[in-house]
Order: sequence, then C-alpha cells, then structure tokens
Amino acid sequence: MELQQMRYVVAVAETSNFTRAAEQCMVVQSALSHQIARLERELGAKLFDRTSRRVRLTPAGEAFLPAARQALEAADRAHAEVSAALGEIRGRLAIGAIPTVTAVDLPAALKQFHLRHRQVRISLRSGASEELIERVRQGTLDVAFLGLPLGAPPKGVRGRELARGDLVAMVAPDHPLADKERVDLHRLSDEPFVDFPLGSAARAQSDEAFAAAGVRREVAFEVTTVDFMARLIRQGLGIGMMPAAFVSDLPDLRVLQLRDAPARMEHLIWSRFPPSPAAAAFLSALGISAAEPSGGSREDG
Repeated sequence: MELQQMRYVVAVAETSNFTRAAEQCMVVQSALSHQIARLERELGAKLFDRTSRRVRLTPAGEAFLPAARQALEAADRAHAEVSAALGEIRGRLAIGAIPTVTAVDLPAALKQFHLRHRQVRISLRSGASEELIERVRQGTLDVAFLGLPLGAPPKGVRGRELARGDLVAMVAPDHPLADKERVDLHRLSDEPFVDFPLGSAARAQSDEAFAAAGVRREVAFEVTTVDFMARLIRQGLGIGMMPAAFVSDLPDLRVLQLRDAPARMEHLIWSRFPPSPAAAAFLSALGISAAEPSGGSREDG
C-alpha cells in the first residue's frame, strides 16, 4: 500500500470522477485507475462502484477513506516538521472564521503570512462558530475565529479571547425607526427580524438578550450569511443585529444603538494537540503562543 494510491482514492472520492481525479493529481487516467485497481486487489475489496454515469464509494471505500486521509495528513505533517527543523515553514494551514470577524483584519493577516511563508498552502472556510469548533477538535481545521455569547467559552480546544463588544440593530434607510439613535429591545420586539438559524451561537446572542429583557420577537427570516442578511434588511423586510465593530462594512444601512444590547466575545481557537509548524507560525504572527493555557484574553481597546 503506497501513499500515492491513497491520494488517488481520496481524489476520486472528492471528485466522484476518475477523469477529474486524474487531472487533479496530474496523472493520466489509466495510471490512476491501474493503481486503484492494484490497491483493491491488495485489500481484497472494491473501493468504488463504477457506472457510466457515476462513481461512488462502496462500504469498504467508506471505511478506508478516513484512515487514508489521516495517513496522508500524517505524511504531510512529517514532511513539514522536517522542513521546520531545517528552518523552512511549509505544509497546510486550514483556517475557519465566522463572517463577522472584527478583532483581527483577517485578509491582511493572511496576506502578510503568505508573503512570509510562501511554501504554506493556506485555505479558509467560513462557517458558524459551533461547526468551526468541531472541525478544530477533529483536526480538519488548524485554527478558527469564533463569535460566542458572553459566558460561553469554547470547550475541548485551546483558545484566547480576542475581544468583546455589543451588538447593534440594523435597519433600512427608509425604515420608520431609521431616524432613531437609540432604542430598547421592548421597542423592537414587535418588528420582524432577520437572524441566523435557531441553535447557532450567532443567534443565541440575540435570543438570550431578548429573553433577559422579558420580551419575545419573531424571526421571520433565517439566513446563514451576512451578505444575505444585509440584502433582506435593505428591502425593509426585517431588522438585523450585528457586532458594532462590523457595521462600517455596511454603510448604506442605519445603525440603532441598543440600551440593553446583546454582547458577544470573539475567540481564536486551536487544537489541544501540538499544532503543525504552519499553525504555530500563524499563531506567533498574531502574538500568541500555541502552548499558552486556554482562557487568555486581550481586551478590545
């Protein structure tokens, strides 16, 4: 069993197509097919069901795939560790981030890191905080930037609190409340809202604040991206709540300060296991030691 054979299996599983997998691996399709067939003979089981219209994993292939990915990641990690010992940072850096990161200028940080470590393959995945926490625990992400309600630090990972701040309400320019500077949650409770899905950390920040104020609200539109939320608010379909530090990115919407504002914390998290050289270098570039105990904080000035 060879690492290259595992790479071919992973590529076919991800593309569901032998031709695209061969192109991705920069090898002719006949060679890729031959190596996978050779591996199947060695294992005594077929890894893929092939038809003229689709390719899918067999139960044996489903069982083989996670271990193959782990073996490839371990091989890449070993290569990266040797390179680091020789003074060169290389390998993979997989980052996760909520859409409303404000404590760090993430695009600028990624640019500077890329200029300094050009041999590192950087990837970025946007998502909800709870999903990103689980991916860091599983090792599919190296680090992640989160937004969480106060008093709800992430579990099972190392991390640092980066900042905390209030949410504000966002309305369309022609909304009846657009000329108000400050309102309370009771005044907003009769309005329809645009918010993130029920159960998400982003939604919990607002839900908990309304519950604490003793009022209920209607979330008429559930969305998963800030861009879509802003589009619905612009049409006057509802009110949205976003971090105060983020609203400069949406200058066409009106901002309402809240007397009993929901609050959130931004966290940067990484695995409890020793980070890869690339992840350690990225944390260091942000002024963070990968070995520091979880729970450190840096106040938002």
